[in-house]
Amino acid sequence: MIPDLDSQIGINVYSTSFDGIGGKIRNSPEDFEVSEVISEKIKNSINSEGDYAVYKLQKRKIDTNHALSDIFRKKGLRVKSLGLKDASAVTQQYVCAGNKGKQIEDFSSEKYSLSHIGFVKKPLSKKDMIGNHFKIVIQNCKDGISSFTEHDKILNFYGYQRFGSKRPVTHLIGKAIVQKNFKKAVDLILSFTSIYDSKENTEIREKLADKANYSKYVEDVPYQMDIERIVLKEMIEHDDYFKAVKSIPLSLRRFYVQAYQSYLFNCSLSSAFSEGENLFEAESGDVCFDFHGKIGKFVKGLDQNLALPFVGYSYYKKTRFDFYISKILAQEEISPKDFFIKEMQEVSSEGGFRQAAIHCTDYTSQNNSVEFTLSRGSFATILLREIMKPCDPMSAGF
Repeated sequence: MIPDLDSQIGINVYSTSFDGIGGKIRNSPEDFEVSEVISEKIKNSINSEGDYAVYKLQKRKIDTNHALSDIFRKKGLRVKSLGLKDASAVTQQYVCAGNKGKQIEDFSSEKYSLSHIGFVKKPLSKKDMIGNHFKIVIQNCKDGISSFTEHDKILNFYGYQRFGSKRPVTHLIGKAIVQKNFKKAVDLILSFTSIYDSKENTEIREKLADKANYSKYVEDVPYQMDIERIVLKEMIEHDDYFKAVKSIPLSLRRFYVQAYQSYLFNCSLSSAFSEGENLFEAESGDVCFDFHGKIGKFVKGLDQNLALPFVGYSYYKKTRFDFYISKILAQEEISPKDFFIKEMQEVSSEGGFRQAAIHCTDYTSQNNSVEFTLSRGSFATILLREIMKPCDPMSAGF
């Protein structure tokens, strides 16, 4: 049976027949280890001389953004990451200085350490990170993890983190923005509640469901709800829903729209799989990624991975999946051209393509732990979902 939370984010199927071992992940950060994998070419380009300093950031109980902010505050060094890692894990990742010549000595704090490993001639970018290696312990699970052999037959869904996990609302906000319903976007940001969220947060959001309460309860909103405070301040000062949404940092506004695109992708993948489409092998006429990640038409004999459209204003209709995607768009009362938002062009999205199946390598399992490598953009929780088949993903640590 598919958990309700999965259905809320467009995941309506399992792609494997494995019964599931249950259990829980993230009992402690040490149970969830993540390390970035960069290309050999880039790894070999890091040496003792160059213009831009490269560091390895190791952390636990702090997310990437907060760690980088703390480094800048304490050391005056602004570095960029190749990917984001959350707080509930022990992680290793590469970060690179954006300015020439600036270098600091190794240092540590309670939650992270920064080690200088060399220099490169030009700054590292996201495309230099080709994947992540995971080592995960599943506590309180049933025996049988060694019987799971379908790691190469898993659909490449967007995972729970993309949608807000305990409060799966990011895609709903994104849809409201795409529909230019800025009042609804504000209402969702401030007052959308979830059974998975804390009692304290839910009580605050219930108070904020009434616009008349904005001034009355603004000081009760905790500082960790920073976006809510930004929106509230704007609404109290200007009483303008469009201005309130516009006051949200651009990166987050774009993320909301991307989360809605992710939801549509999940729905499309679920629908196509349910109707018996082959999503693990490309066919004539399909769009594919090659070994280098370049997009193109299927060519028999080449090593290619099937791709599905990621809907935006430049949506490509000529695939065997248009039937499913168009049906979902009709149900959502959305068209591809809606992703060009005239009033807020900076968050418009042309769309693109995403790999249909997870590319998993180096998979091993032992006792109650699994170890594997995923290509960039795939979610470990989606693979773990197939192994564990949790009845309640949130209580299972997802």
